[in-house]
Amino acid sequence: MNNGVLCFANNNGRIDYVKQAEFLATRVKKYLGLPTSLVTSTPQDVHNKKLFDKIIEIQDKNKNTKRYYNGTEHESLLFKNNDRCNSYAYSPYNKTLVLDTDVIICNDSLKHAFTNNHSFQIYSNCVDLTTWRHHPEFDYINDKGIEFYWATAFCFTKDDVSERFFVMLNHVVENYKHFSNVYDLGTRNFRNDHAFSIAIHVLNGFLENDWIKKLPGSLYYTLDRDHITNISNDKLTFLLQKEKCHGEYTLASTKGMNVHVMNKFSLEEIIK
Repeated sequence: MNNGVLCFANNNGRIDYVKQAEFLATRVKKYLGLPTSLVTSTPQDVHNKKLFDKIIEIQDKNKNTKRYYNGTEHESLLFKNNDRCNSYAYSPYNKTLVLDTDVIICNDSLKHAFTNNHSFQIYSNCVDLTTWRHHPEFDYINDKGIEFYWATAFCFTKDDVSERFFVMLNHVVENYKHFSNVYDLGTRNFRNDHAFSIAIHVLNGFLENDWIKKLPGSLYYTLDRDHITNISNDKLTFLLQKEKCHGEYTLASTKGMNVHVMNKFSLEEIIK
């Protein structure tokens, strides 16, 4: 079977997602032994095309903005990440692992996503590296809503089950305002996590799912209030936000753990 990783990188004039994608591709090759294909609206920003199996150019029509944090500082920037619903159509692989460009791979656990017969695999539970933070919105999409799924990482096989899911996902994305009202998301911006969670719920007949499977291993995360300070092979070093102490941090490190680093500014400084 033809296996590979797919990632999306659309530069917004401030954050170099393409550079993150290039870094991700090197880690995917090292730890997973898989090729990576890139979906991008800014192919001119690719520095090393040899890192990618395929470069798939798309047109960017996204006008959303979001607040990006870098520890205690923040700024509002264009957010170009609403084409993930077309992963099934874009992927050149029979079985595809889709990863955010800010996921740092440090072990081979995700290789096992390709050794089973599951149609669709995704995380519903990821782990904050701090010991004190708990985010109810990462358990359910709101306090009376459905289970939350992380669109940060997912794996699908090109079969009838996955195809039906992506058809439903596209329907949710195209009618996001309606589904946002139905699922009481208020005025929040479009979010892939919410679109995936809603599509999973609808496709399962508005019941708790029994067809989605968990991705192998665990995915940890740091928020954009935290900083990554060093990457040395499979060892990552962070400054993690202290509880009730604005602008103060605790030094921490991980070894052999896959980590989703949400502070894009901090990550970009490290991978220069």
